[in-house]
Amino acid sequence: MDHGAPELKLGFLTFNLSTVLMLVITAIIVFLIAFFATRNLKLKPTGMQNFMEWVMDFVKGIIQSNMDWKTGGRFHILGITLIMFIAVANLLGLPFSGIVINHELWWKSPTADPTVTLTLAAMVMVLATYYGIKMRGAKHYFGTFFQPMSFMFPLKIVEEFANTLTLGLRLYGNIYAGEILLGLIAGIAGTGFLGFLGGLIPGMAWIGFSIFIGFIQAFIFTMLTMVYLSHKVSEDH
Repeated sequence: MDHGAPELKLGFLTFNLSTVLMLVITAIIVFLIAFFATRNLKLKPTGMQNFMEWVMDFVKGIIQSNMDWKTGGRFHILGITLIMFIAVANLLGLPFSGIVINHELWWKSPTADPTVTLTLAAMVMVLATYYGIKMRGAKHYFGTFFQPMSFMFPLKIVEEFANTLTLGLRLYGNIYAGEILLGLIAGIAGTGFLGFLGGLIPGMAWIGFSIFIGFIQAFIFTMLTMVYLSHKVSEDH
């Protein structure tokens, strides 16, 4: 796969235009799903409204499995946004996968970029820290870094960074590896008629598996987000 990434440099900053484009498309798709699912609300939900209410109940179940609803209810919208955004972002690279223009890759899943996944993970950790201080107080929050023993402080700091890295890299690794393999299968299918026949079934099977992985990774990221938030804000932690 002989291609690079389209870039835009503004001073000391460099933007991957492909990633920016795909993030914008992801945001638009999520907005349209939410808009059309809620524009004509009915007492007996059907169609898109039924789907949206299922997502809301599903995320509510994730939150309640980690903390009481009185504490976790404020994170409901966050969970819905995360699971929908990440699911769409994970699946976006499957159709039209690997569109290359002038040796530059323009179409891919934005979560196949470590910058995106690590930024999401860092945002989650910053948010968890903010709510930990806001809801439990600065004294209690920073005191947890010295529990159960004061010598645990360096390990607690390492744990914070490790949680951020694993949360982001887990998502990136699964999506990136899936797109690489899909690209290899597509390359085999493009070598000729026999290559097409040889790559057709594996390609279809891998697309189906990638859809499954895309949803699972969105669930895992959202679940771990609520786990980290619970550790910072719940009374029993």
